[in-house]
Amino acid sequence: MTALDEPADDLGLFGPDSVTWRIHGTLLLAVGGLRALFLQALHPRAMAGVAQNSDFRDDPWGRLYRTGDYVATVAFGTTQEARRAAARVRGIHRRLRGRDPYTGAEFRVDDPELLRWTHVCEVESFATTARRGGVRLTDADVDRYYTEQLRAAELVGLDPATVPSSAADIADYYADMRPKLALTKDAAAAAVFLFWPRMPLRVGLAGARAGWMGVTGLAFGLLPTWARQMYGGVGLPVADRTATLAVRSLAGTLSVLPERVRHSPRVRAGLARARAAERQ
Repeated sequence: MTALDEPADDLGLFGPDSVTWRIHGTLLLAVGGLRALFLQALHPRAMAGVAQNSDFRDDPWGRLYRTGDYVATVAFGTTQEARRAAARVRGIHRRLRGRDPYTGAEFRVDDPELLRWTHVCEVESFATTARRGGVRLTDADVDRYYTEQLRAAELVGLDPATVPSSAADIADYYADMRPKLALTKDAAAAAVFLFWPRMPLRVGLAGARAGWMGVTGLAFGLLPTWARQMYGGVGLPVADRTATLAVRSLAGTLSVLPERVRHSPRVRAGLARARAAERQ
């Protein structure tokens, strides 16, 4: 099926009544994505797989764009767009291998444990950042979001039955995973790089770098206490309160931006299909 063959009223895997659209339709998702990267890097094999196979140091903005576009396509694209994007990602992951930083043993990048860790860090970061940023989500909404996101987990090759699908399940999952986590050299280097990446040549370096460091610092501040402490950060409750106030302030600023700035082309296309479907 080509793009021309897809039904104009195809609202994708989730649709306008989903919690996914409420969470993924805000620019706070970018902050949540950075938070997820800090978390994901604490899994030694997950971080090794990225460090040994990725071009993120040479092309950080391209890597971030491609990741963001994939997330937006799965959430707001048509069903076929989401499936095609996931098929491309699975095809890439299927070919990649990494070396364990401690044992030297070879592992597959698409190992279910690594896919599950990546998925959980991502969706928990999106939900937590949105909620702390002022998006009105009840406990039931959050659980519904995690359940909806089982569709995204299945797209990357996971058995949905093996993926945590509630806030309680995710809390238990993190508790089980923490003994396996560590701040490796690759993770520490990645964290430094997130704070100080190569800036695009066409932007004002001083202002852009200051703004980027502010957003990255906010994402870091939104991490769970145990994760901040693993990086050597502050674990006091005041740090959590400060981060929450900061992300709410950012959300207020972002809310007044025009739609063409607040939403990517993929999100705008999904919203346009939803409006067209309502008029039919």
